[in-house]
Amino acid sequence: MGVFISALPYLMEGLQVTLYIFVIAVILGFVIGLVMALLRMAPVKVFNWIAKIFVDAIRGTPIIVQLFFIYFGLNSLSWISFDKTTAGIITIAINAGAYFSEIIRAGIQSIDKGQTEAARSLGLTSTQTMRYIILPQAFRRMLPAITNQSIISLKDTSLLSIIGIADLTQQGEIQASATFEMFKIWLLVGIIYFIIIYLLSLLASFLERRLQLH
Repeated sequence: MGVFISALPYLMEGLQVTLYIFVIAVILGFVIGLVMALLRMAPVKVFNWIAKIFVDAIRGTPIIVQLFFIYFGLNSLSWISFDKTTAGIITIAINAGAYFSEIIRAGIQSIDKGQTEAARSLGLTSTQTMRYIILPQAFRRMLPAITNQSIISLKDTSLLSIIGIADLTQQGEIQASATFEMFKIWLLVGIIYFIIIYLLSLLASFLERRLQLH
């Protein structure tokens, strides 16, 4: 227990960094995903192709390659300078955004087209129809998939330790090297990740139940 007690404060510092990056990245990723989903369904084919190329490129490459490209590749250009945290947030957000895009698009397309026609007959614009009629219903159907992708993104933050971000995984590496208690430290790190992911799943289940009541 002495090892756990001495290492826990440092791991909690790393957890704060992990959650900070995760929350910002998932919010940005959802916005990116929503924009890309709408572009995929736009009547202008140029927008369709832009969104399709983005989604296919991100989903077709490993996230660690994306991280290296953003942090090392783009930073090698004289007119771009990302710090570690910014590069990490951008990487997780873009990666999550590509997957959110397909989730959102599938959710929107699952809504009966008759509802769109009914909204138009009532005088609602396309934007109003999407905002007030389609998206609220689609979100209920998308929530489980959005939760799963968010959990994947939370796990992906552990890769950010490769570029030196002092997240939970990085702090685990430091404490394991300092104490030589590899088994105990990584067990504690795993437990912390499990608790956070479990709480996120409980939150998603609570939201699903609340949405089903409305």
